[in-house]
Amino acid sequence: KSFLNHTAYLSCFFPNSQKTDIKDLRVFWQKGTDEVVHEVYHGQEKHDNLSPKYINRTKMDMDKWTLQLLNAGIVDEGQYTCIIQHRVKGSPKVIHRSECLLHIISNYSQPEIALLRTGEQMAARWPNKYLNLSCSSSGGYPEPKQMTWLISHENTTHELTGHTDVSQDAVTKLYNVTSKLNIPVPTNTLTNISCMLHLGEQLGSLVSAPLGI
Repeated sequence: KSFLNHTAYLSCFFPNSQKTDIKDLRVFWQKGTDEVVHEVYHGQEKHDNLSPKYINRTKMDMDKWTLQLLNAGIVDEGQYTCIIQHRVKGSPKVIHRSECLLHIISNYSQPEIALLRTGEQMAARWPNKYLNLSCSSSGGYPEPKQMTWLISHENTTHELTGHTDVSQDAVTKLYNVTSKLNIPVPTNTLTNISCMLHLGEQLGSLVSAPLGI
């Protein structure tokens, strides 16, 4: 995993147990089946075969056998293969091959709750005795799992699901999320309302500041 616009580190997982000299090896990284990301040929970086979008964006740490991919973007997500060949008599022989999957992460903004009011609602404090609420979070990646609402009063908390819209920016590929909820106005007791953005098992969740009614 790598954060958006940061450096991604992709490891070859090559133990080099034979202590082979780098000058006897050809190391190259490719994305998918046809894009060459980086190539080290007998100790020298080679740029002839590189896919244009990776030129001047990669560095190879030959001590750790790790590729640094600079300014990682969402388009860089995908599977990468590291292939190491040993120069022997005749044709080069593949002595190591490993794959890794790159995922890009961009932090969502903290969810914020807004109280939706129409002109009619401004005139009367709680028309129809209902609250119209909206909760929004923006600028994140990958796509969130869902957004839910937490309604807490006294010692109980209920989790509700509102109507949720998820949109993706055509240029940045980042996601924006908005959920709307319509609930009866709480009476006679302090009620705290929060919304929670669920990002999946590994990324956890984000919670808004509570709205007290």
